[in-house]
Amino acid sequence: MAWADAALCTELGRRCSQARGRMSTSAITLAELSVGPHVAHNDDERGARQQHLQQAEADFQVVPFDADCARAFGGVAAALRASGRKPAARAYDALIAASAIAHAVTLYTCNPDDFRGIPRLELRLIAHPDHR
Repeated sequence: MAWADAALCTELGRRCSQARGRMSTSAITLAELSVGPHVAHNDDERGARQQHLQQAEADFQVVPFDADCARAFGGVAAALRASGRKPAARAYDALIAASAIAHAVTLYTCNPDDFRGIPRLELRLIAHPDHR
């Protein structure tokens, strides 16, 4: 099984429906995407963000954050602190990484720096279509 982070969910939803049924994502990713419509600066942006959220809900199987994920988060937070990064500032990313570690899945992302310094995380970079 492969997982997509929030940035990749948004990009895949914009570009194609190839992810439908082939990738999963963490409930934490869905939570991160759910913030978007609430913090939008105007109605057009709010609508676009709501559309991305709904597309992700339709295209990806959402895997719950469970007790195994919570335990894995302890190691992720400790690793971030040891590398000088603040887990609170990267809370969504740290929780998404913990979920991927707990479920032993590869996490696909357009933003690998968001997950730098997290051991045991199998990460795969997907080139952002706008940055090729």
